[in-house]
Amino acid sequence: MRIFLTGATGFIGSHVARELLSHGHQVVGLTRSDDGAAKLEAAGVEVYRGTIDDPETLRRGAAESDGVVHTAFDHSNLADLPAAAVKDLAVFEVLGPEVTGKPFVTTFGTTMLTPGAVVTEEFRPADPQGRALVEAKTLALGGVSVRPATVVHARPNLGFVSLLTGIAREKGVSAYPGDGSGRWPAVHVTDLAVLYRLAVEKTPGATVLHGIQEEGVTSREIAEGIGRVTGLPVESRESSHFGWLGGLFVLEVPASSAITRELTGWAPTGPTLLEELQAD
Repeated sequence: MRIFLTGATGFIGSHVARELLSHGHQVVGLTRSDDGAAKLEAAGVEVYRGTIDDPETLRRGAAESDGVVHTAFDHSNLADLPAAAVKDLAVFEVLGPEVTGKPFVTTFGTTMLTPGAVVTEEFRPADPQGRALVEAKTLALGGVSVRPATVVHARPNLGFVSLLTGIAREKGVSAYPGDGSGRWPAVHVTDLAVLYRLAVEKTPGATVLHGIQEEGVTSREIAEGIGRVTGLPVESRESSHFGWLGGLFVLEVPASSAITRELTGWAPTGPTLLEELQAD
């Protein structure tokens, strides 16, 4: 299939492109820059010029495709994700009319859906807003929503854990909030890319898939892993110690992928988060 891929030069999207290409698909990748175009060409991806800041520039790419995978998201200000979610909804409103009858895969997440309980693929927000609204609209169109884990990783990029490592080095202590029992789900990015391909190739419409390799890694385990890598002491700190990231690091947000695995046959094989952290 000819797949139009947004976010093709990003961390997740670049791995999705590689996975799709390796299974015989033609990938048309969105980019706004000359540097991005060069990277796509080197990877064997057809270049499509446009930007999520101007959603209308994406319409032709979706219209001329056999399917669309939307991984792009504005991560330029992680402290203001609601604004990025508004932008994501505007992108969906352009892509949606062009995907009737085609595979259509969008991206949401599991974090904050049901704090304190293990979230499954069956959970739907009662009053979807922001990025959750994009998921609801995707399902209404018969598309597939992939929910990646809170931590998507592949050395040297360990997602939020890389940020926590930087905070530890800056402050001289590898800290965890409270008693360190909060859990984050995690997934290796190459396994996640396989799931996006399965979403295109063999997943029925109006389906949620969870890109969850590990149901939950505790904040204390993460801090201890950082401590081993950096040689820094491991101690408890108030959430304010971590700046804006503290509000996320305190969360208990485990997630399951049991339904996804049974439905698609997805079987993650990549290294775990702590294995990658300790190999640094």
